Amino acid sequence: MRIAERLRQLHIGDSRALRLVLAALLLAVTFAQPAIRLERPRFEMIVVLDVTQSMDVQDTEVAGRPVSRLAFARQALRHALEQLPCGSKLGWAIFTEYRSFLLFAPVEVCANRAELRATLEGIDNRMAWTGSSEIAKGLHSAIGIAKALPGVPSLVFVTDGHEAPPLNPRHRPAFDDKPGEVGGLIVGVGGTTPVPIPKSDAAGRPLGYWSADEVQQIDPRSQGRDASVRGETMTEDSDVVPAVGLGATPGAEHLSSLREPYLQLLAADNGLMFQRLLGPQALAEALQAPALARPLLTRVDLRVALAAVALALLLSLWLLRPVRRRGAPPRTP
Repeated sequence: MRIAERLRQLHIGDSRALRLVLAALLLAVTFAQPAIRLERPRFEMIVVLDVTQSMDVQDTEVAGRPVSRLAFARQALRHALEQLPCGSKLGWAIFTEYRSFLLFAPVEVCANRAELRATLEGIDNRMAWTGSSEIAKGLHSAIGIAKALPGVPSLVFVTDGHEAPPLNPRHRPAFDDKPGEVGGLIVGVGGTTPVPIPKSDAAGRPLGYWSADEVQQIDPRSQGRDASVRGETMTEDSDVVPAVGLGATPGAEHLSSLREPYLQLLAADNGLMFQRLLGPQALAEALQAPALARPLLTRVDLRVALAAVALALLLSLWLLRPVRRRGAPPRTP
């Protein structure tokens, strides 16, 4: 019996020593910063924010209080930024008048999170310099920006879809590129009830609201042209109700709401997806949709995994220690 007990003690002691040595080796290896490269789904995108004055309409809510569409979009993007996995890249751009402008190209989100948050907070209506808001042209401009960047990032275009001046359905801006060459998403922001559009000066100070006589109510083509007969309209436009079908509301263009059907039409025309912005988490999930993912070789740090195994081995020394019988003298190793 004594021989069997001694063999058992030696076996337990050897096992404990082996676990201790393995734990020490694993911890030593972590100082070499070991890593492997694996193919992981990652995201690279340009987010374009509409900064025209209709985006100042306060028909959305954050924490139970009304905020502007632009503020609501920024808050959702802040949340989405925190959810993007390391290795993903994100850049900001703005849309105003008829063009989109790149603020900076996509950068890695984890290494540049503070900079991305700070620049996002600085995007507001003071960046706009005109009252025009030609959404279709701005979208085509944004697609051109994405195509010109290395790797052709995906495009996320955030807008309420309010075209100003209104468009004639027969004379929509032509998209010359092949639909789907740039993947991405149009995000619609705003409520469904038309409300007045705030007016502001160049410094962003409020000046009341736009009135009906200050806003172009009908698309320019349907207003006629200066010719031998004043106010003459084009023959092919004579039977068209101006801008109807593109979300426009002749006579009420000084009011604004989300033009969802029009944005869905733009998305289909340009090979993009569409989603209405209902909340931060929904946007975070949309930006990580499989259709926007790219398989990229990503460096995976092994230090945390090795340290976790070493900790488990050290804990096992205590959890699996021999149980001393009651009244028996303590054993020496």
